[in-house]
Amino acid sequence: MVTVPLPEEQCRLIEELEPRLELVRDHSLVHPARWPADWSGDPDHVRTAEQQAAFDAMVDSADVLFGIPDVDAAALARTVRANPALRWVMTTAAGGGASVKAAGLDRAELDRVVFTTSAGVHGGTLAEFSVFAVLAGAKGLPRLLADQRTRTWPNRWQMRQLDEMTVLVVGLGGIGSECARRFHALGATVWGTTRSGEPVEGVDRLIPLSELTDAVAHVDAMVVTLPGTEQTHHLIGADVLAAVKPGLILTNVGRGTVVDEAALLTALDDGRVAFAGLDVFEHEPLDEQSPLWSHPRVLVSPHTAAINANEEERIARRFADNAARLLDGRPLRAVVDTVEFY
Repeated sequence: MVTVPLPEEQCRLIEELEPRLELVRDHSLVHPARWPADWSGDPDHVRTAEQQAAFDAMVDSADVLFGIPDVDAAALARTVRANPALRWVMTTAAGGGASVKAAGLDRAELDRVVFTTSAGVHGGTLAEFSVFAVLAGAKGLPRLLADQRTRTWPNRWQMRQLDEMTVLVVGLGGIGSECARRFHALGATVWGTTRSGEPVEGVDRLIPLSELTDAVAHVDAMVVTLPGTEQTHHLIGADVLAAVKPGLILTNVGRGTVVDEAALLTALDDGRVAFAGLDVFEHEPLDEQSPLWSHPRVLVSPHTAAINANEEERIARRFADNAARLLDGRPLRAVVDTVEFY
């Protein structure tokens, strides 16, 4: 059952890729998308009582769900409890574990249903944003824009060069690995944090996460790609930011809760962090009163760096691949850890 606004073209693609699957959908019952990959749909769209009943009945009849219904944790909890036949739910978000956690399912329910995410599908687009953000800091984009607005032609000044920089990728999962590959290709020295200790292409040095505070004193840029969990909450906090090499460039394309924004603002104000390019925030939308909006060395991106015209197709292909794995009894990709929820 397709529970989110997936275009018919992508529904047919799934059926072509995995013809053993019966893909049920009714586009009139999902909230209409406002733009590509708008999985939650228009919040102003309201189903009639009859439409809601029909939608719930379809959801509750499925063995598998493409998407969390309406991207709503409460709706996920409702259908898990109403449908004992439900076997697998694929979230359209790479960080879908957070929604699974928010559903408040008990251990028996979490063990009965397999949850997967689209982790890795957005790796390329987020890695490109990371490169863009680090280059924006290295080349002084805020200064260039300020001078352009005031038609100021200053004395020439020095820019930093990426192939002379050390970039630390915090989290070498699907997104982090893509970041490492691109920074390596551009000549940077790449370090990356690891839990497994397994080598990653393009990474010159692996850093145990326990040594993060020591490592940041030696890097020029830090790229944060971690999911939002209890273990990663404010991992990039006052202690880490106090230890950074002055002039650090920071970008976050993981989850906003990983970076302590109050501590980041302090580090920006005293110059330890020279520039921050942020696609994610602790609370979204970013509050109108947040000083991040107007800070002269912050680039605010409204959690849009992952959006791409091909995102829907990539997620549809991931779903079809995992459907084949499920039917063939093979392990699924990007399974949610239902203890740490990433």
